[in-house]
Amino acid sequence: MDAYLKASNIGLDLPIYTQDQRGARAGLNVLLRAAFQPPKREMRRILSDVNFELHSGDRLAIIGRNGAGKSTLLKVLVGAYPPSTGAIETSGSCQALLNLSLGFNAEATLVENILLRGIAMGLKPRDASGIINEVLAFSELERKAGHRLRTLSSGQRMRLGFALATALQNDILIMDEWISAGDAAFVAKAKARIHSRVNGAQIVVLASHNSKLMRSVCNKGIVMEDGKVVAFGPVRKMLEKYNKIVLSTPSRPGDGGA
Repeated sequence: MDAYLKASNIGLDLPIYTQDQRGARAGLNVLLRAAFQPPKREMRRILSDVNFELHSGDRLAIIGRNGAGKSTLLKVLVGAYPPSTGAIETSGSCQALLNLSLGFNAEATLVENILLRGIAMGLKPRDASGIINEVLAFSELERKAGHRLRTLSSGQRMRLGFALATALQNDILIMDEWISAGDAAFVAKAKARIHSRVNGAQIVVLASHNSKLMRSVCNKGIVMEDGKVVAFGPVRKMLEKYNKIVLSTPSRPGDGGA
């Protein structure tokens, strides 16, 4: 069955917490106000009217400055944020390479975490059990199978999360950048696996600042600005469009990584 991914009129509202700041010289008053005056909660529209449709063979680059909404859109696509308006339609199995440590239990063993994450990924218990040895071998953590997750270093957790997230080939692959953390030997092995999973996927969605990577992987692109899709088309034209936006409008102080 051919994979399919469609975003229809996606909007997302998220709570923002703010506190009045009356000046940099307020000194102790600022600290007292922060301690005794609760911050104000307000809802802000983070994404607005996002529309695109992808079919088997499509590789979509999400292009935009920091704070444009790229990572937030990826989280909506994988279900981490339910859209406030609109809908996401998919056909085919989907896997995300975003926060590789998300969903781990620090007090559970590595084997227990693989089982729990595997089931959370949609695997049946038997299938989740079937990937344990492969995940431990790829992450080079066989000797720590019975150790609690909290005993691992951050690099070891990253290796475990990556090995688990890429253990199976999926129809739709959603990614935030290319893996670059860890020792050189593991990074080379991980990049080879990513290439294999990208080539085997029917649809790929990639958010990145690496224009060379996007040209080599993607055939389509969307340009995002202020949480909106301002252009959708062939990736090379979208990169040209993005460059014109960057040159014509200065970057704004306080841009985040959304």
